[in-house]
Amino acid sequence: MKIRHAHILTREVLPFLASLLALVALALLFDALLHLFNAVWVGRYLGIPGVLLIVGSFGYSLRKRKLIQAGKPVDLLRLHERMAWAGSLLVLVHAGIHFNAILAWLAVWAMLINVASGLTGKFLLQRARRRLEEASEAMRRQGLSAEELEDSTYWDTLTFDVVKQWRAVHFPIALAFAVLALAHITAVFWHWGWK
Repeated sequence: MKIRHAHILTREVLPFLASLLALVALALLFDALLHLFNAVWVGRYLGIPGVLLIVGSFGYSLRKRKLIQAGKPVDLLRLHERMAWAGSLLVLVHAGIHFNAILAWLAVWAMLINVASGLTGKFLLQRARRRLEEASEAMRRQGLSAEELEDSTYWDTLTFDVVKQWRAVHFPIALAFAVLALAHITAVFWHWGWK
């Protein structure tokens, strides 16, 4: 049993935590470098490519909902993960460690929660799928018929179907981030010195 827990820790928990910690650590490092080289002004403009990367990452969602036909879903999912992570990094550097804008920080927190929910879903779904496949394979080796296999994996299959619904949580969080980010962008343009 200890081997199983170590396996779960190394295959699911640690990559999840490493991804989140790397995002925060790199954002802090880049922000510190901008301060060190007196280039904080660069961070102000990193929000633009960050948001564009995040928006571009929605190609996967469009393909999944059959709104576009281009691309393989698996490739688009990997691209979605990478673009959203990189975009989030740029937005975090853009936000810096400045706490003077409530709306902007609400958007940053919504983005971080969205990244965490996306990573949670990714690792949780992989774990559930792997668990179901391993259980099914073990039962096939024991010689269970297709009907017996279906009966034996009923609850696992049902659980997997529930886990696949994690997107019902991920989508509203993404929508909240989008609304808060749009409100922040609108406020920036509203208060921009256009004269």
